[in-house]
Amino acid sequence: MAVQEARQSAAADGAGAHGGGCACGDCPHGAREGHRRALAAFRRGRDEFAAGRGLPPAVAHSASASRQWISAELAQRAEAVAERGRAEGDAWLAGLWTRTAFFAWGATVVLLLAQALTAIGAGWSSARTAALLAAVAVAGALTLAGFFHRTRGGPLAPMIGEDNRMSTSRTVAACWVLFVAYAVLLLAGRLAAASHPAERDALLAGLDLARGAGVVTVLAVVCGIAVLVRRVVGLRVLGQRLQKVPAHRPRAADLLTDDAGRGAFADIQYVVISAVALVFAAVRLGRRPDQLPDLPWGLAVLVLISAATYLAGKYAEGGRPVVLSVVRAREPGDLDGPVRTGDDIEIRGTGFVPPGAQGADRLARMVVRIGAVDVHVPLVPVAGGFRNPTDNVLTVPVPVEVEPGAVEVQVVTAAGLATNRYPIEVTD
Repeated sequence: MAVQEARQSAAADGAGAHGGGCACGDCPHGAREGHRRALAAFRRGRDEFAAGRGLPPAVAHSASASRQWISAELAQRAEAVAERGRAEGDAWLAGLWTRTAFFAWGATVVLLLAQALTAIGAGWSSARTAALLAAVAVAGALTLAGFFHRTRGGPLAPMIGEDNRMSTSRTVAACWVLFVAYAVLLLAGRLAAASHPAERDALLAGLDLARGAGVVTVLAVVCGIAVLVRRVVGLRVLGQRLQKVPAHRPRAADLLTDDAGRGAFADIQYVVISAVALVFAAVRLGRRPDQLPDLPWGLAVLVLISAATYLAGKYAEGGRPVVLSVVRAREPGDLDGPVRTGDDIEIRGTGFVPPGAQGADRLARMVVRIGAVDVHVPLVPVAGGFRNPTDNVLTVPVPVEVEPGAVEVQVVTAAGLATNRYPIEVTD
């Protein structure tokens, strides 16, 4: 009921013509605005529950009943917000290919203007024509690829990982591939326009490995890193050594952050150093358009060290969630005693909330297995977030269905990864 009311309210707010304020969900504007409004409504409701407002009288008299009702209500509302977020992500991906096509052709126009301005006084040359034709070929290829992958992000589809985030390794490799392809097309255009045998021989010599050894080495390494990182992450997820939670949509910030949105040193240094090397190579190509850019070995080795650091960071991240201890949750004034059915237990450990699973819809998927009974972790709101669950502590009730005696406690995270089993004793 709460989900239906939230949807009806969002639809009513967005009634009218499609546009930037539309929230109907049938257009990109509506998907984005609908998600924004649904998220704002969810946060207002969460803060009201945290302040003790909005509870029905039937459950207000019981603390456990109130907590259970609030948790169920927040889980339903969070799922409605997640649906809006997924709709926004699909609409964003569907409209991305047109923006990337505009960017590619806009860059081509900028190149044309720059060529025209620099040709004043110096005159137009075959190198300028070849550079422009190479840019048109690259922009056309990107536009065509984007059209065929228009529902998955257009030209950016190969750079989106299986977790629906922008992949740093694939993006860096794609940039180098595009640059080298442009450089080769530029040389091919000049070779096609060359009429003198000596000029053709000079252009062919510009493709010698001795000239472009640095660029070729960097290209091979960054492409290998992109393939290897995908393999490493996949094996670590299958081996239960890494938790991966899909994102609602890819973002440019994914290139510089981890799954939780925090800045990642390995990713940042890899992007920055690769960008600097690309700029240097582009300048060298502009100064010497008759050969592959001769990237100095010092700069090439710097990129290789950066790539190795990035790969080492991928090997080091993650880890299994672990239960360290389970104790009886004790309110101030309660007497000490053993764990009984109906009591709350506090599970202490690490890794309970995977990176990227801080949203309420993901937190609501967490389960604690007590013996043969699966207990959903209740959402306990506070102003601006949740007090339960957290990455290090979970509090759940011991249901009456748990048989007294020795039982084992195990946490199943939002990523589907189960922790170790921790034995406890439950009494009548």
